[in-house]
Amino acid sequence: MPLAEGFAYRAKITQDGKRQVLSLHIPGEIPDLQSLYLNVMDHDFTTLTPCTLGFIPHEAIKALCKQRPNVTGALWRETLIDAAIFREWIVNVGRRSADERMAHLFAEIHRRLRAVGRTSDGDFNFPITQSDLGDCLGLSTVHVNRTLQELRQEGIMQVERPHYRILDHDKLEELAGFDPAYLHLEPTG
Repeated sequence: MPLAEGFAYRAKITQDGKRQVLSLHIPGEIPDLQSLYLNVMDHDFTTLTPCTLGFIPHEAIKALCKQRPNVTGALWRETLIDAAIFREWIVNVGRRSADERMAHLFAEIHRRLRAVGRTSDGDFNFPITQSDLGDCLGLSTVHVNRTLQELRQEGIMQVERPHYRILDHDKLEELAGFDPAYLHLEPTG
C-alpha cells in the first residue's frame, strides 16, 4: 500500500490502553510491505492526517517480483530501511533524553521529507499533535510541550503547528547525536 499523500503511523496499544507509536510514514513510502508475507499484523496502521493510499493486491506484487528482480530488490531495500528506522527509534525512546529524542525525531522527519521534495529551506509541514509526539517519544504531553519550548528558546526551531522551521540544523543534529546514515538516503549501486 503506497502512501501517496498525507502522514500515517504504526502503533501498538498496551492492555491498559496506552499507545506507543512505532514509526511515522510520509508520502512516497510503502509502509506495509511486511503484510506481503505475514497474514496477521501485530500492530495497527493508522492515518495521522487525511491520506491518499494506493492498494495493490499481494498476488500482483508477488508476480511482479518474480518477473522483475530489480523490483524485488527495491522492495527489499525499502523493508531494510524501515527496519533500520525501527532500530533507531528503539534507541531514541530507550536511551536518549527528552530533548535529544525530540531533536532526533525532527532531524529525521526533516531529512526524510527533504528527500521527497517536501521541505523548503528548513521549513516543513508536520501535522502532528503534542499528544501524538508524546506517543512517538514516550513522553507526557506536558513534557513534550516543555521540550518544544526549550527548542524554541535555544533558537533551534520555530513551531507553529503544523508548520515547523529548523533555524539551526547543525545545533539540532548535534543535540540529537543525529547520524543520517541509517536512513540510507544516498543512492546505491
